[in-house]
Amino acid sequence: MKDYLFLIPVLPFAGSLILALTGRRLTKSVIALVGVGSVAFSALVAMVIGYGFVTTSPSARPFTQTLWSWMQFDGYAPAISFSLDPLSLIMVLVITIVGFLIHVYSAEYMLGDEGYSRFFTYMNLFVGAMLILVLADNLVFLYLGWEGVGLCSYLLIGFWYRDPVNGRAARKAFVVTRIGDTALAIGLFLLFTNLGTLNIQELMEAATTKWPVGSETAVLAAALLLGGALGKSAQVPLQVWLPDAMAGPTPVSALIHAATMVTAGVYLIARTHVLFELAPPVQHAIAVIGAITLLIAGFSALAQHDIKRVLAYSTISQIGYMFLALGVGAWSAAMFHFMTHAFFKALLFLGAGVVILAQHEEHDIFKMGGLRSKLPLTFWTFLIGAASLSALPLVTAGFYSKDMILWQAWSSSSGNVALWAAGLLGAFLTSIYIFRVVLITFFGQTKKEISYRPGPKMTVPLVILAVLSIIGGFVELPDTLGNLPLFSHFLQPVFREQIVQHAEPETEILFQLVAALVSLSGISIAYLFFFRSPHLAEKLAQSRAGAALGRFWFSGWRFDWLYEKLLIDPFLWIVGLNKNDFIDSGYTRIASVNRALHSILSRTQTGNLRWYAMGIAVGAVVFLGLIIMLTP
Repeated sequence: MKDYLFLIPVLPFAGSLILALTGRRLTKSVIALVGVGSVAFSALVAMVIGYGFVTTSPSARPFTQTLWSWMQFDGYAPAISFSLDPLSLIMVLVITIVGFLIHVYSAEYMLGDEGYSRFFTYMNLFVGAMLILVLADNLVFLYLGWEGVGLCSYLLIGFWYRDPVNGRAARKAFVVTRIGDTALAIGLFLLFTNLGTLNIQELMEAATTKWPVGSETAVLAAALLLGGALGKSAQVPLQVWLPDAMAGPTPVSALIHAATMVTAGVYLIARTHVLFELAPPVQHAIAVIGAITLLIAGFSALAQHDIKRVLAYSTISQIGYMFLALGVGAWSAAMFHFMTHAFFKALLFLGAGVVILAQHEEHDIFKMGGLRSKLPLTFWTFLIGAASLSALPLVTAGFYSKDMILWQAWSSSSGNVALWAAGLLGAFLTSIYIFRVVLITFFGQTKKEISYRPGPKMTVPLVILAVLSIIGGFVELPDTLGNLPLFSHFLQPVFREQIVQHAEPETEILFQLVAALVSLSGISIAYLFFFRSPHLAEKLAQSRAGAALGRFWFSGWRFDWLYEKLLIDPFLWIVGLNKNDFIDSGYTRIASVNRALHSILSRTQTGNLRWYAMGIAVGAVVFLGLIIMLTP
């Protein structure tokens, strides 16, 4: 089976290449067949190889396939080589299956767009780059995929490039993530300089052998890798690009948020977790950053009017939960939440896309209403996604993954009550802001008539994702609710068990009850303020404090303003001072001297032969005189 591992990323790349070369000459049905089919076959190959992987003896794992040597430098020869272990298998299955469903949805959603072929070219390229990232067995090859998803995000966020707003959003995403990419590149140089390899498994073994826990070099290397993860995964302070990334088509938003791009940072930390275990200050910083991010994004989501921006801030918050889990050493919990989040967040974005199309491309939830009866299937699937996001107890996948994170934020040796409380408050905010969207959009009075009803290409992915958003959590049941840790046991060859401090069953049951009550309380408050008594929400929003907080949260805690004052304005001021470019002024003076000499010498070119003859004679006399004078 492992001989066909290369097909998983190659098939989407092949689809992208075919569409790039021939897309303009193909009909839209053929374009959709190539674009969707390439990812479908990739998913099929991934499932077949995954089945072979699961049924193979653990001693034969991981699956590794080396195609050729890529380059050679300083005695190290990174290869075009793929490696499949439990962690990368989970990533590959989520990327290909969820990516396939989004592609199917896109075949109908983008049907009327003039850039139909270009869209699927970029989407296939995006999936292929992400698969390279998660299958690479060395960090050089991983970095190729890392930069690939950055390029594709720029192309897709700015897909409708004729609108300057979309172009600015694409450039913003590219520049902000470039900060993290630079940190990651420096980190790779540091690792190679000190350890002599960038092969992931060899690197982890060498780091464990050479660096003691708390080593300054290990801390610096881990901090640089964390910088890369913060940029791609949109965590504080590099989260500002993601809300603006909603400028792209809705399927792009679903792909970025659910299966690619923002999860790259989570994967990078999980893949190199050994380095972070050797750098406890950095690992603790991951947990703190995750806790801060999930709260900042949660409050920001409460104040948004654009349905996609609510979901964008929700993604930032949920990735914050994953970082919180990574920071307390709950590696399996982070990856479990990654999987469930992919299901319900893809569902929510695709559902939002249906709503936007049905409401004449309207994004403002306050200009919508009464869609529950007009789009019943979209309503029920969106409701399931919202319930899973808000961790509705017992029946949703989000409950089990989020509960696992909250419990380990308290019980693990790296956790504490502050991190647990931050996660709990974030869960409360999540329930409020997502059910605010549900109640305002699907209930109340109809404000606009339906202009579009989705066909099966859009509704079938919604139904499948809704089912996954429910049953996806039952692969990891805690001790108190059935004790079925299939997911974490599958990942045991990759991650070591986290040591717990407070693991009594009675304590865990109490914490689960608290988490359940918090989720239900948030839903109840949303029901009260946005359905039963909406005048209470209006009164609160119109109060002086409420209005000020609303503006502050609506602006994303004014991070854009802060960066403009600290970075952009000073840069523009320096540019203004140097508008004549002092570096170029030196070269300008040299050119001026040359022009002056040219002017002087050009006067000797009179065209009069007598003057030329006299010049030759005078020159000869001077030359001979110098020879006579200088000869001893």
